[in-house]
Amino acid sequence: MAPMPDTSRTQPRLVASDVDGTLLDPYEKVTERTRRAVLAMVGEGTPFVLSTGRPPRWISPVVEQLGYAPMCVCANGAVVYDSGTDRILDAQTLSSETLHWLADIAYAALPGCGLAAERVGATAHDAATPQFVSSPGYEHAWLNPDNTEVSQAEVLDVPAVKLLIRLSSATSESMVAALEPLIDGRADLTFSTSNGLIELAAPGVTKASGLAVVAERLGVVSADIAAFGDMPNDVPMLEMAGLGVAMGNAHPAALAVANEVTTTNADDGVARVLERWW
Repeated sequence: MAPMPDTSRTQPRLVASDVDGTLLDPYEKVTERTRRAVLAMVGEGTPFVLSTGRPPRWISPVVEQLGYAPMCVCANGAVVYDSGTDRILDAQTLSSETLHWLADIAYAALPGCGLAAERVGATAHDAATPQFVSSPGYEHAWLNPDNTEVSQAEVLDVPAVKLLIRLSSATSESMVAALEPLIDGRADLTFSTSNGLIELAAPGVTKASGLAVVAERLGVVSADIAAFGDMPNDVPMLEMAGLGVAMGNAHPAALAVANEVTTTNADDGVARVLERWW
């Protein structure tokens, strides 16, 4: 049974929301109710931050639906992006040396897996930088028109904000269990789908670390943040926020750490909480 909401909580000074499975409904839309709730909040001066596994170039469809261009924590915390000015403000990368080391471990621990890397340029749509590169045979977990297929070595030869490991015959949970004991703290490992895809970032890089960068810029302490999420990659953010809210459709890992559980993303779960204050 979901915990009863604590309506006595102080109005947050910063709100951060995951995108897929949280802010967006199952049809990848921002509902009118959610849009109104977010705009009412920012209209009264409270910043709204998107915190997502998505790269910056996949933010614009969300911005267009919101009618508001927020600061964004992208690539699970590795990138801080200002969608209003289309500027990358901060990027934390895995070195080429580390990428090669991780790849050797992944191929040994997860036979048959494919690798891809997410890179970042100066802006979200930096045409000079191939931003998503994959090795031959990499099976995409979703439609990715931005993909550039290169050799395995080329995937690993340039620093990246994320290394993606794909094994469609496995669950993401089982992949984590096989790989995490072997990486010796040289990367931060998480996942946002259970469909055989895990994502690695530089050590200590999570949505919480990225959100902390934004909060510091805005002069907000973590106790005054409300955060919404649904998957294991949201767990650090839910834990660091003064109010961590899991969606009704959330993974058990997110439910376990949340202060509160709202309704599902199909039932305007984010808006229902924001409407207490705005």
